[in-house]
Amino acid sequence: MSGDLQAVLGTTVILYTIAMLAIGWWTRGKIHDHEDFMVAGRRLPLHLAWATIVATWFGAGAMLTATDTVRAKGLVGAALDPVGAGLCLFLAGWLLARPLWEMKLLTLPDFYGRRFGTRTERLSAVLMIPTYFGWIAAQFVALAHLLELVFAIDPTWGILIVAIVGMAYTLLGGMWSVTLTDAAQIAVVAVGLVVLAVVVLGDLGDGSFVDGLGHLWDATPDERLVVIPTDELAAFVTWFGIVAVGALGNLPGQDLTQRIFASNSARTAVWACHIAGFVYFGLGIFTLLLGLSAELVVPAEELAAKSTMALLASLFLTPWAAALFVLAVMSAVLSTIDSAILSPSSVLAQNLLSPRWPNADKLALNRGSVVAVTAVSIVTAYLGESAYELLESAYELGLVSLLVPLLMGIRTNVGGERAALASMIVGTAGWAIHFALGWETFLSPIIDPLGLPLPMALSCALVGWLVYLVVASRERPAA
Repeated sequence: MSGDLQAVLGTTVILYTIAMLAIGWWTRGKIHDHEDFMVAGRRLPLHLAWATIVATWFGAGAMLTATDTVRAKGLVGAALDPVGAGLCLFLAGWLLARPLWEMKLLTLPDFYGRRFGTRTERLSAVLMIPTYFGWIAAQFVALAHLLELVFAIDPTWGILIVAIVGMAYTLLGGMWSVTLTDAAQIAVVAVGLVVLAVVVLGDLGDGSFVDGLGHLWDATPDERLVVIPTDELAAFVTWFGIVAVGALGNLPGQDLTQRIFASNSARTAVWACHIAGFVYFGLGIFTLLLGLSAELVVPAEELAAKSTMALLASLFLTPWAAALFVLAVMSAVLSTIDSAILSPSSVLAQNLLSPRWPNADKLALNRGSVVAVTAVSIVTAYLGESAYELLESAYELGLVSLLVPLLMGIRTNVGGERAALASMIVGTAGWAIHFALGWETFLSPIIDPLGLPLPMALSCALVGWLVYLVVASRERPAA
């Protein structure tokens, strides 16, 4: 890295960090009680509500990993992100936003408690909280590597620095701080992504972005332009299973529903999800274009060992534009970190600690939970890549354990506590058995030889749904 570029990057990162902390400091005055801290007093207007949803969703995975996947597999690699994740936002607006907002909840386990009972609330919280640790740890590590690149900081210290910064402005202003920094961060992400795409496609089109698009379409093999594989049933089923994990597995998530709860009206909650879905797909298109373009503008041997986005930025951007891109990556990661810390912290404080210490200061419990979640995530990051990747895989838990009771409980009067608990336990146990045995498809030793491998997580969720219905048929209808 040249000295000029390093100086520009260093100055940019320092000023950006100071600005984020300043926003967090300014929002302290908006925090008067635990509801202000957890859901911004339910006062988020539409423009902030959809911006914080997009910022939470469009993290390092959407910006970096999805581009690498499309570069390697073509558009079929977009199944999880942005296709599945984007669909999730539309489904949330259609199925969940209005009824959840009208219940005036603070956390998603509050819904399970109100609809099914205390035991279901506690179990949902216990299942939900660990799914965030690997996700947070992965963001810590990603940003620590960026600090190593810019400042030559050892990642051991980089992880700690990133964690402290993310925790600091989350502690200062809670959801208000997270929301306002998210709005600033997603704007930086959008600008950085568009600038890189325009430069790369302009290179393909001899200075014209439009001509670059045409050249990309003509030069890309037809098989890499296939979005939905329809030639083979097995390939389609596998693709659909991946889409389902992204679209359905993220619905019972505190990070998404917390923004629904924080909206200033049911209408705002609904439209925030829908607008966020459109914006997310819009940003996702640029990641797909960059993933496809990389094969045409970068030698294959260079792509094999590096991040697609980082390599394109280093090859095509000027020092100042490269600084903007680094800032965009940093924004994407930080907007994920603050949301990922606040979400399990809110559940821990509201659904596990407050019932145990009912007379404790709830705002203090929330802030203490932020520190605890950050500490566990730091330890997870230090344990190494295998540890946080193992925990990251737990995102499927939302699909196999929490989705069925959520949808059945919010859209029907069928089933009560026993049905919800049975569905959660069976879905989780089925997933855990498959995971422990290394079966990537449902009952793979039995089903795979038949020639139609079934998606594991989706199949476990369907089994949980059948169990819910069977147990519910023996219960009295919910009131």
